[in-house]
Amino acid sequence: MQPAQRNSLRLLKWMMAASLALPLALFVFASTMSWFSTNETADREIERTLDVAHEHALKVFETIDHSLSEIAEIIRGASDANISARELPLHQRLKQLVGTLPQVKSVWVFDATGHALVNSLVAPAPSIDFSDRDYFRIHAGGDIGTYIGEVLTPRPPYQGARFFGVGRRRSNKDGSFAGVIQASVLPEYFENFYARIGREPGSFLALIRTDGALLAHFPPVDHDVRFDPGGALGQQLVAHPLAGTMTIVSPADGVERRMRYQRLAEYPVYVSAGLDTSAIRARWISNIAPHLIFGAPATALLFGLLALAFRRTQRLHEEADRREEAEEALRHSQRLEALGQLTGGVAHDFNNLLTVIRASVDMLRRQDLPEPRRLRYIEAISDTVGRAAKLTGQLLAFARRQSLQPEVFDACANVRTLSEMLATLIGSRVEITAQVPDEPCLINADAGQFETAMINMAVNARDAMDGVGRLTITVRRVDRLPATSTHAPSPHGHVAVSVTDTGVGIPQELLGRIFEPFYTTKEVGQGTGLGLSQVFGFARQSGGEVDVVSEVGKGSTFTLYLPRVTAVRSAESPLADDAPSVGRGGASVLIVEDNAEVGQFAADTLTQLGCTCVLVDNATHALEELVIAPTRFDLVFTDVVMPGMSGIELAQEIRKGGLDLPIVLASGYSQVLSQQGSHGFELLQKPYSAEQLARVLHKAMRARRLKRDQATAE
Repeated sequence: MQPAQRNSLRLLKWMMAASLALPLALFVFASTMSWFSTNETADREIERTLDVAHEHALKVFETIDHSLSEIAEIIRGASDANISARELPLHQRLKQLVGTLPQVKSVWVFDATGHALVNSLVAPAPSIDFSDRDYFRIHAGGDIGTYIGEVLTPRPPYQGARFFGVGRRRSNKDGSFAGVIQASVLPEYFENFYARIGREPGSFLALIRTDGALLAHFPPVDHDVRFDPGGALGQQLVAHPLAGTMTIVSPADGVERRMRYQRLAEYPVYVSAGLDTSAIRARWISNIAPHLIFGAPATALLFGLLALAFRRTQRLHEEADRREEAEEALRHSQRLEALGQLTGGVAHDFNNLLTVIRASVDMLRRQDLPEPRRLRYIEAISDTVGRAAKLTGQLLAFARRQSLQPEVFDACANVRTLSEMLATLIGSRVEITAQVPDEPCLINADAGQFETAMINMAVNARDAMDGVGRLTITVRRVDRLPATSTHAPSPHGHVAVSVTDTGVGIPQELLGRIFEPFYTTKEVGQGTGLGLSQVFGFARQSGGEVDVVSEVGKGSTFTLYLPRVTAVRSAESPLADDAPSVGRGGASVLIVEDNAEVGQFAADTLTQLGCTCVLVDNATHALEELVIAPTRFDLVFTDVVMPGMSGIELAQEIRKGGLDLPIVLASGYSQVLSQQGSHGFELLQKPYSAEQLARVLHKAMRARRLKRDQATAE
């Protein structure tokens, strides 16, 4: 499927998703805002209802308190005998008082033993002991002011509604306990009032003592209830003793409510008002229901239209998809052919190399082998390993995974030098012409890989001319890359190096395959097919491009484009690559290598050179060795690719720790090295020889000594 087709279907999918997600998001947002608004409105309603209930309860208890004060004045100074003698007129007076107080059931005057001297119900009062009632017992111990008791059931012969007592202590002139003045208050009076003001669905009002005893409740309950002091309400009352708001499951009826409470001035009573949370949710649902009623059908219609458009667009693309299937099958077969060619080429070349190594090793095992032949077989093994390393390097170059060592150099000077060498390489029957400008053309690339690419293009041109013809090498500056390039243009332009031959040319149908590894038109044994693939990989990894223009019978022109720079950058190392090998011993080297055979080879080599070696198999152990004795080692030689911490990370950790040790990296291939370089550390490519190992370590040691000498001079 073409990108435009995929994008159109993707856009329709996004639109379908948005047609559901956007209304859903808006609905969730509106529902959330409505939820908060509904709860805020409910809290305001609860607060208003509580204000009314609190004001009403305060007036009721103040009226009862005033009535008790009036009764106390009537009987002030009178003895129990005097009160009993005046029982009938006092009964009438109390009865009249109760008639003006609808919240009061009866009024009583008790003596010190708990027997009624006079009450508002009957005269004479029956001889019943009320000393076990809470409203009497509480006053016997001392004067506590006005006391509000628990809800009680009338004691026979008295009948009627339940009540709670509000009483005061009677005291003799000497302060001793004389009895109690008590008013029996009707809880149903409060409940009836609460029913009138709590008309909203889910309304709740209550009158609660400070110890948790429930005095009145709306909706009414048919049993005694006491809130647990250690429960949620008790803890809230302790934290906020005057007023507060909370959500609680009521022990009276098990209903969850949002409630607010407030204490009645100096009285040990709380007035509470609230709403069932289910009622609050019902309000919220009723508020958001219109959004669902109108929004859901509109959303469904929009989604359906988009789904229809998606289906029609998908059907329009199905035919194009079917056409592409045949093309994709062809491309797949071509990819498999290329992969098979690559695999077969690698296997063929490496099997040839391994055959030489195996045969040489077998011959070296013979006891009667003459010394000249032994040296010849050893040289064959060394030469074959070098060819294998070169083959691996060419493969990595094509894959753009080689570890480059870029430096700034003049391509013009390099080409002048190479043109002289190429005359010997490709033969005297090929005329070589170099067209190089006088001004320098600076590029930042791996000079060794650049020379290899030039040699590969020249050798390819020689073979195309069958060893006879004219080869022209041209260097020039260009402002842009070919149209086929995938790289962004360099800010300073590019340097183009062209190699033109007068050979047979390349057919147009083969131009797309000439850079494939192991693809070659030569006969078996005439070439590996990796030369042009190295040029391709080197150009791409260096930020450039390679282009070819060819016509059958008129030759070909291969052009290598590399980014141009304007200034020479300082080299990372002050020493030449051909520094002499280690000539003296005494150095202490920490070798970090997870492969036991490779690590032992490096240790044996350095030991023969007079070095003292410590071999560890991972970076963690290396850091432990450095922590134990930081000045013990003169150099760290580490592999790059290891389990856990890599060699580059180890080198960076050493630098962070402040150790100024030379560090040499060794790697056959590393993704990090191919993409980011060696981070300024010396690098030794695997496979390496003992001589190469000695040279690079000596180079690193000399660099350290030079740095110390410069610091001392300053």
